[in-house]
Amino acid sequence: MSDLTPRLIATDLDGTVVRSDGTISARTAAALERVEQAGATLVLVTGRPPRWMNEITDAVDHRGLAICANGALVYDLHTETIVRTHLIEPDVIAEVVELLRAVVPEFTFAVEYGNGFVFEARYNLSRWDAEALGGRPVDGETLVSLPGTKLLAFHPNANPDSLMERAEKAVGELVTVTHSSGRGLLEMSAQGVNKASTLADLCTDCGVLAADVVAFGDMPNDLPMLMWAGRSYAVANAHPDVLAMVGGHTASNDDDGVAQVLERLFP
Repeated sequence: MSDLTPRLIATDLDGTVVRSDGTISARTAAALERVEQAGATLVLVTGRPPRWMNEITDAVDHRGLAICANGALVYDLHTETIVRTHLIEPDVIAEVVELLRAVVPEFTFAVEYGNGFVFEARYNLSRWDAEALGGRPVDGETLVSLPGTKLLAFHPNANPDSLMERAEKAVGELVTVTHSSGRGLLEMSAQGVNKASTLADLCTDCGVLAADVVAFGDMPNDLPMLMWAGRSYAVANAHPDVLAMVGGHTASNDDDGVAQVLERLFP
């Protein structure tokens, strides 16, 4: 792949192109615009559900595709529609919840869908109100009754890295476990589904090889994608594991690190 001609750009959002104040800078928006103008494909790859994409969609002027919910959904930003789903089946959700409760009794759970989520009455995100974020409280039977895009397990004061290690030992054969918030919030997708798997499927559809992809990220849920892409960059504010495992580094999200690379690739 030439430095100047990547065929696809894949970038995480929060902590990577989204700044600490929750915005995308004009410089970064302009750099993302250059990708499609040059004939390459822009893919925003995020743990966010589609309902949290409105401001992002406006910032990038409805350009590109989004891989949402850590690979569970593909969302077309041009039309604001979900075009692909990978769901966790109800029996798997029920089994994972039961196993994780036995390992970490303090866990409380929520299940994401394409257009909302449900949560246990005890589920408490502290800084955020679950109902204000589009969720509704349900009983335990209802929680595990429908297929979901993502199962969330929350612990109010535990280290996410150690939580993920314990969860992987308990349920890693049933679901894909990761985290991205820096808090005790684990995110689980269907087994084998992550940012890399869905990005690889999209690239196959487009006839794009991994060698023709440049990727950006900051958190452990980005690592499968960053290790799969032909060239990858960790922003300066990335999780220590990401900085250690990814060869390319750029400036932080607040310093437009992604834009700095894209301006070189698409002058």
